[in-house]
Amino acid sequence: MWRLHRAAVACEVCQSLVKHSSGIKGSLPLQKLHLVSRSIYHSHHPTLKLQRPQFRMSFHQFSSLTNLPLRKLKLSPIKYGYQPRRNFWPARLAARLLKLRYLILGSAVGGGYTAKKTFDQWKDMIPDLSDYKWIVPDIVWEIDEYIDLEKIRKALPNSEDLAKLAPDFDKIVESLSLLKDFFTTGHKLVSEVIGASDLLLLLGSPGETAFRATDHGSESDKHYRKVTDKEKIDQLQEELLHTQLKYQRILERLEKENKELRKLVLQKDDKGIHHRKLKKSLIDMYSEVLDVLSDYDASYNTQDHLPRVVVVGDQSAGKTSVLEMIAQARIFPRGSGEMMTRSPVKVTLSEGPHHVALFKDSSREFDLTKEEDLAALRHEIELRMRKNVKEGCTVSPETISLNVKGPGLQRMVLVDLPGVINTVTSGMAPDTKETIFSISKAYMQNPNAIILCIQDGSVDAERSIVTDLVSQMDPHGRRTIFVLTKVDLAEKNVASPSRIQQIIEGKLFPMKALGYFAVVTGKGNSSESIEAIREYEEEFFQNSKLLKTSMLKAHQVTTRNLSLAVSDCFWKMVRESVEQQADSFKATRFNLETEWKNNYPRLRELDRNELFEKAKNEILDEVISLSQVTPKHWEEILQQSLWERVSTHVIENIYLPAAQTMNSGTFNTTVDIKLKQWTDKQLPNKAVEVAWETLQEEFSRFMTEPKGKEHDDIFDKLKEAVKEESIKRHKWNDFAEDSLRVIQHNALEDRSISDKQQWDAAIYFMEEALQARLKDTENAIENMIGPDWKKRWLYWKNRTQEQFVHNETKNELEKMLKCNEEHPAYLASDEITTVRKNLESRGVEVDPSLIKDTWHQVYRRHFLKTALNHCNLCRRGFYYYQRHFVDSELECNDVVLFWRIQRMLAITANTLRQQLTNTEVRRLEKNVKEVLEDFAEDSEKKVKLLTGKRVQLAEDLKKVREIQEKLDAFIEALHQEK
Repeated sequence: MWRLHRAAVACEVCQSLVKHSSGIKGSLPLQKLHLVSRSIYHSHHPTLKLQRPQFRMSFHQFSSLTNLPLRKLKLSPIKYGYQPRRNFWPARLAARLLKLRYLILGSAVGGGYTAKKTFDQWKDMIPDLSDYKWIVPDIVWEIDEYIDLEKIRKALPNSEDLAKLAPDFDKIVESLSLLKDFFTTGHKLVSEVIGASDLLLLLGSPGETAFRATDHGSESDKHYRKVTDKEKIDQLQEELLHTQLKYQRILERLEKENKELRKLVLQKDDKGIHHRKLKKSLIDMYSEVLDVLSDYDASYNTQDHLPRVVVVGDQSAGKTSVLEMIAQARIFPRGSGEMMTRSPVKVTLSEGPHHVALFKDSSREFDLTKEEDLAALRHEIELRMRKNVKEGCTVSPETISLNVKGPGLQRMVLVDLPGVINTVTSGMAPDTKETIFSISKAYMQNPNAIILCIQDGSVDAERSIVTDLVSQMDPHGRRTIFVLTKVDLAEKNVASPSRIQQIIEGKLFPMKALGYFAVVTGKGNSSESIEAIREYEEEFFQNSKLLKTSMLKAHQVTTRNLSLAVSDCFWKMVRESVEQQADSFKATRFNLETEWKNNYPRLRELDRNELFEKAKNEILDEVISLSQVTPKHWEEILQQSLWERVSTHVIENIYLPAAQTMNSGTFNTTVDIKLKQWTDKQLPNKAVEVAWETLQEEFSRFMTEPKGKEHDDIFDKLKEAVKEESIKRHKWNDFAEDSLRVIQHNALEDRSISDKQQWDAAIYFMEEALQARLKDTENAIENMIGPDWKKRWLYWKNRTQEQFVHNETKNELEKMLKCNEEHPAYLASDEITTVRKNLESRGVEVDPSLIKDTWHQVYRRHFLKTALNHCNLCRRGFYYYQRHFVDSELECNDVVLFWRIQRMLAITANTLRQQLTNTEVRRLEKNVKEVLEDFAEDSEKKVKLLTGKRVQLAEDLKKVREIQEKLDAFIEALHQEK
């Protein structure tokens, strides 16, 4: 009723203003009345479109001024009823002027205050990213360099200044009361006060409080206000999500454009922009430091605390896919459920004009934009992994170093480790699980290593093994980044979405992490391109409930944000720790240099490679010295060695059977037949063997004989290995044996001794051969019969029973030879029986076989002594030889035989010497060079052959110096970048 009555009074006021306006010509239509008045008192007018509840909702949604306290208006009591209309134009004019003044002042004050509060509300709605500053790109935090936000904030008026500018409503009410007492038209004044209050509501004053002062409202209004608040919260959350996604899309578009621009600039200018060149070289320099350090200490026994991004995870958790998304190429071999990562792979990501990959020890570049190069790269990685794995093992700790360059790649060094397994399946080595754990621990125990823990979101969290391992290595989570993969499958299969949030926040695991990320690595198709996977990932997260329900923040999703975060964390760790590591290696270098000076003061510090080069030069010099051996020395060695090899055959199988014949004709015939058989079958092969053995002996002599004070025994094992391997590879020319057979056959066919000197040389050669055989025969007889009477008396030695029997048999046989000095070489049966009975008569039991053995040695000695006596007779027989022994009882056919043998040996030695010096020495030198080249490429062989404290100390000293120099250069470049 009160509201209806107030509306009636207001209508009368309006009518009076229209009909009785002094000083204003014309009529004032309803449409020109104040907007608030029309909306409140003339809601039934057909042309009115605005309703009062809409004003309340609209301005409350976008304004924050409703939170300010409202000063209570002290309205004077109004007496309602009929009052006569009066034309008092000064009061009406004052009221109009007063309303115009507050309209202008309220608009200025309320508008500024509304803008200030709206800016503060939007600023409060932005999430606090101070704890995640290392995740967000640097450009976001550098925006204050381009826009002075503090200056804008100071320029806006604060609440106190606005309060000073706002009118004092208490004084206004008091003034209105005085006017009411002074003027009689009180109901008009009341309408003006009501209009002022509605004006304040429109301008953003605490309208809800003012409206409650005039209208207590109903329960339906309160319910409407609650529904509106919930809708506003939902609407704001949705707008915030859309804003974040829009910001993300803008960033991605800018990054893509920037990537193309950088590519064009780098292609146009090979040197590139100075700043970009510095960044590119930084990661390459750091990667070189890690490579040298890996070679220096592959087992991580030293204090290697240089940062790396270590990628660990359960088998088939998606480690490889995450790395490929970061590298923007499908570079790793893959298999369905099969272990593919069999050794650590160090991937160095850097920026470059072309998207390529290359290995540390190879110059070949793989174009990652071509599918055939990608397939070749995957095949090469698989081959290197299988090569690193030793026989009987499944995984290897040896690292494969790979560099990946491309426009827009984040600079960092990642190490992909074999996936952690729970059980050992068939085909794996029994210690595979323990080996993978030891490799992972070796990398993660580095206090500056960033652990990128990969967890499969599509499987139960309780099945994870790697989280326990990571929590042991980094219990406080200060260097761990947790990545949940296959989130699309997790959201699809997991009944409770809050479980994914618990996994992301680390509430289901005992481990803690520095940051948590969720990624999607494709639809499980190995043929998907990186761009297709990225589009699918972005589309999924745009429609995912995880973002819409604020379970995940926008900076926690996609592999792009992950790579930015990991790169920033990596470089932060590098800057914090690299100088400390450089100081550590300086101290190590000082200790090693001091130890070297104390132990090897006069020796130069040569590492294993330098020592190998020095040994290589020495070995090649010694091989070349073989060609400087004189021909005479070669022939003497060859002739002597060949005679030692064939002398037994000549004496036993040729000379003795021929010498036991009855006449010279039979002797010569027997000799010719046996020489022909010997030459065709054995002699050439024996000669080649002798030549090859002679070359080996000379080569070994040059390689192993001490060089005086300059000899360094540290090379002995290497030289011995080179000698054996070279000899094993060397093969004598097969055609030499055939040509040598012809030469030897022609030499043995010649029987013409040209001069007395050759005759005497043949006799001397024969005597030496026979005396050597006689000496051997006497030694055999002595061993057979035991010591003689002198040794028995002087050295107190006794004969055994067997030796006694042999001695008695020898004495009996010698008696028989004295009776017949021309006895043939074989005993007759009756002679054996006679000897046995004679011995039995003296009480000596003897076996017939023993008699034959003893006879062989006794007759051999008798024959050799007779032959030597014959040599003395033949010294003067050259004259008879020239006359073919006509009218002479002297026959020296045995001397001719030995001359033929001697001449054959000389010609064979000369032929072999020519082949050695012209062919075989050069081929051996070539083999030695090949062996040295093979050893130079085999680091394990060098470590095995060049050993000792001196070598290891020099090796460590060189590596530490190289590491320190590279670290110093890297630190200098890092400071220049800052």
